[in-house]
Amino acid sequence: MLIIFVMFLLGIILGFIGAGGAGFVIALLTLLFHVPIHTALGTSLAGMAFTSLSGAYSHYREGNIQMKIGLTVGCFAAVGSFFGAKLTSFIPADLLHYMTAGMLFLSAILILIRLFLLKEKAQVNQSTLSTYTRAVILGIVAGVLSGTFGIGSAPFIQIGLMIMLNLSIRHSVGTTMLVIIPLAVGGGIGYITEGFVDYVLLIKVLVGTMCGAYVGAKFTNLMPKVVLKSAIFLTPAIAGLLLLF
Repeated sequence: MLIIFVMFLLGIILGFIGAGGAGFVIALLTLLFHVPIHTALGTSLAGMAFTSLSGAYSHYREGNIQMKIGLTVGCFAAVGSFFGAKLTSFIPADLLHYMTAGMLFLSAILILIRLFLLKEKAQVNQSTLSTYTRAVILGIVAGVLSGTFGIGSAPFIQIGLMIMLNLSIRHSVGTTMLVIIPLAVGGGIGYITEGFVDYVLLIKVLVGTMCGAYVGAKFTNLMPKVVLKSAIFLTPAIAGLLLLF
């Protein structure tokens, strides 16, 4: 029950900021519940598909999702994530801790720069070909990163949607939740084939995070932008810090 309660609280945060939260789930599972890092990576990424499904549905009802862009990025992210998951078995557990933490810190820094230091760009019209070419590139890169390091790459996806595809912060949050669904499915299948998924643990994670994510998504349009920006930055930063302990 403790795992379910902790995951419910985490799910509220993840639904609010539009993240699958695999990085934070990994940190909590390894630090609080002493789950081996490879199992934590596989279980959290597999569970992220269902967590994101709950949050994406809630964001869709709130009007925060760009459907065509999200599906394009997500489909190619699924392919990249599957092959990225295959690479994980070649990385030693101790090294994987630090590499995953490093990816979370890097994503936090990029979010900080984009949200607080750079001015928001005005919406510009792009050709359909240009838009979907950028979406394909973003999907493949985010998928490989996610599969290899077991994280949902939500900050990278959000940054890509804002910079490469000119989505607003609220649309990038909602659309990211949609992208993470196929991304997590592809990576989860890859981890299952490597034997890194604990199904009992997966159910506990899902019960908590899915319920929390649905509730958290309701707050995205209600909170001031500065609160949303701060939460998007702090979540991967704190998760990376926890992985170092």
